[in-house]
Amino acid sequence: MPDKPAFAVLVLNQISKAGLERLPAGRYVVGKDIAEPDAILVRSADMHSMAVPASVLAIGRAGAGTNNIPVLALSARGVPVFNTPGANANAVKELVLAGMLIAARNLGAAQGFVAGLDASAPGLEQAIEEGKKPFAGFELQGQTLGVIGLGKVGCLVADAAIKLGMHVLGFDPEITVDAAWSLPSQVQRAASVEDVLRNSHLVSLHVPLLESTRHLVNAGNVRLLRPHAVLLNFSREGVVDDEAVVAALDARRLGSYVCDFPNRTILGHPHVIAFPHLGASTREAEDNCARMVADQLRDFLEHGNIRNAVNFPPVTMARESNWRVAIANANVPNMLGQISTAMAQAGLNIHNMVNKSRGDMAYTLVDVDSAVEASVLEQIRAIEGVLAVRYLPVA
Repeated sequence: MPDKPAFAVLVLNQISKAGLERLPAGRYVVGKDIAEPDAILVRSADMHSMAVPASVLAIGRAGAGTNNIPVLALSARGVPVFNTPGANANAVKELVLAGMLIAARNLGAAQGFVAGLDASAPGLEQAIEEGKKPFAGFELQGQTLGVIGLGKVGCLVADAAIKLGMHVLGFDPEITVDAAWSLPSQVQRAASVEDVLRNSHLVSLHVPLLESTRHLVNAGNVRLLRPHAVLLNFSREGVVDDEAVVAALDARRLGSYVCDFPNRTILGHPHVIAFPHLGASTREAEDNCARMVADQLRDFLEHGNIRNAVNFPPVTMARESNWRVAIANANVPNMLGQISTAMAQAGLNIHNMVNKSRGDMAYTLVDVDSAVEASVLEQIRAIEGVLAVRYLPVA
């Protein structure tokens, strides 16, 4: 790389040092007080009320969910929002397994009972033996686990459950090819969410929060669960209608609810086991997320490549020339033709080009055989539907 002004990266949350080290000091300035950043690194900070500077070229979320980021507004500016799917999957999987065991064996209530004992009281041993009876639970082996959402976490949970001797029923109408390949063959395919709820002893949710998944478990279908069933939600809070679940718990139509999203509706309920957003709270997960998002940001800032953006198509192209142009635009007809014409009229020979679209967004990388004048870039920016243009030369 030639000597250029360093990229400036604004950090909104504490990001693991393991990730920040992937942004070399000679090329990057990273800090919490940067007025005109080229990129923003974020974990949980709410960006919806934030005035994102015009200088921002990309957002990197060190985690999977992007509900705290104004994705639509950034898309309109041609700004990709990167996340780190799968980087914290093992941490979430292990917490799901812990939740299953805590619910099945009544470990939370049992531990509370022991914590309340008086160690100096006479007859302690007898009190322990007599007091343990209400906490008898059930074994996971032989039970049926329903997994709704078969992405990275869902597949890992399914695999772990099978190794524990459980039967697994899975449902995901939009399962990816990669997920399908990694899914254990023993997983039985369910026809619908209702099919999973009706036929499972435990149900674990692993879907993103979209309008189509909001209140996926609700008053209309929670009644399908077995009276002693365990519902686990380690995906997003809004995926479950908490009021409907509390009503089902009160009516004993549901055994227990385990989640990572405590709120006023469920706090204090005797059949709710809630954790304080611990899904990705391991050293390993935080390091993995930070490394992954830093690598993705760097690849985009320096080469224009797109990997794991929630609002852009995946586009990567090996460098075959020293002059590259990256263009984000609305997915409309004749866009490539107009871009190619502008370059041809400027006497530029296109060495290589990759164009992909995703919904309303399209993205193009173009390697040309000679330097690109600023006037050509301005001509491309002036094309109706073009959202952002970047010039990425290498000396």
